[in-house]
Amino acid sequence: MAIASAFFRLAPVLSPFSSSPASSAAAGSYLPVPRAVDSRFRSAYERDPVMDGSAGVLGHRLGGGMLAGATGGKIPLGLKRKSMRIVVTGGAGFVGSHLVDRLMERGDSVIVVDNFFTGRKENVMHHFGNPRFELIRHDVVEPLLLEVDQIYHLACPASPVHYKFNPVKTIISFFSILLLDANGMIPSSSLTSRLLHKTNVVGTLNMLGLAKRVGARFLLTSTSEVYGDPLQHPGGDLLGNVNPIGKCSKLLRRGKRTAETLTMDYHRGANVEVRIARIFNTYGPRMCIDDGRVVSNFVAQALRKEPLTVYGDGKQTRSFQYVSDLVEGLMRLMEGEHVGPFNLGNPGEFTMLELAKVVQETIDPNAKIEFRPNTQDDPHKRKPDITKAKEKLGWEPTVPLRKGLPHMVSDFRKRIFGDHADSGETATNTSS
Repeated sequence: MAIASAFFRLAPVLSPFSSSPASSAAAGSYLPVPRAVDSRFRSAYERDPVMDGSAGVLGHRLGGGMLAGATGGKIPLGLKRKSMRIVVTGGAGFVGSHLVDRLMERGDSVIVVDNFFTGRKENVMHHFGNPRFELIRHDVVEPLLLEVDQIYHLACPASPVHYKFNPVKTIISFFSILLLDANGMIPSSSLTSRLLHKTNVVGTLNMLGLAKRVGARFLLTSTSEVYGDPLQHPGGDLLGNVNPIGKCSKLLRRGKRTAETLTMDYHRGANVEVRIARIFNTYGPRMCIDDGRVVSNFVAQALRKEPLTVYGDGKQTRSFQYVSDLVEGLMRLMEGEHVGPFNLGNPGEFTMLELAKVVQETIDPNAKIEFRPNTQDDPHKRKPDITKAKEKLGWEPTVPLRKGLPHMVSDFRKRIFGDHADSGETATNTSS
């Protein structure tokens, strides 16, 4: 079989639709699996892509298991599903680490890519030594060469504390699109380009470019923040009402809207298989303790015997899904045949005062509630319409707040009061 011509050298590019990758002395070469090669011969041509510092990657090699895989899709009855090689960006974070647990449990080979800005190595330490697990300390704003079947792109500071601390990493200026040259590249000599290389959108471009080069399916985790303060409630999949210049117009909101646009551009213009999930408020073990989100705020405050801070009159509503429900939704979306966007959230709606009372019941009935002025552009209601996810993915959340919250409280209690012996606690599925 003449297949030698199918091998080629890869180098990172930012061009969305370039068909001829640029060469780079800094980017090491390896032999990717030819897309045309029959899957029976796939494993014979795989080579472990060990990256070095010259490619901008600090490789933390925890295992080199190479399992053959195929692009996601439905598996015929009677055939055992093949293991896949999957990269999870932000895989050491709150949601990412729980997703990694499920993928490892399923028998896949998983590569976690994380720069540990918000992620914690402790979240994935229980996989160290497993030959199907690899951890790479790397920032996705720098290109990365891997051979994978699926890409879960979760890398982005998602909590208010973190994305406000480093807005340049979270937001993308409109000028980043205008500054692309004729080849789709950002001019390296431009001072502005140095700034833009630090944005979340460049990371999305890099991962989309990787998906295009190796034929991987790409899943973008977007956010319910793209809806702003919706005029229709519950919000549909395409509705939104955003103040683009307000303080709480949310750096995250702007960046994710742009990332969704880029993802669909790659899908339409380069035939990349993509999936888009819009995630609503999620809670569970391994959340950052002081990340500014309402559930983690209330739990941490109650455990520390501090007043629960409620902003405004406390009548604004949110919905809260347990992390295991979200992970199930992400996996169904990736394996399904629909692009999206899909709302993934729990339609059970709570006012902030109701949430505070649930936290009081779970931790400390005597915890006090303290009211503070509300923040600008804070949405009055936030409830997902998951009709589309029910119909097309067969997915809906199963863990109610009162069942899931004790798992989170147990995890927070261990971390706040000095029990640093990582329990590797996972988001156990809890039936309703």
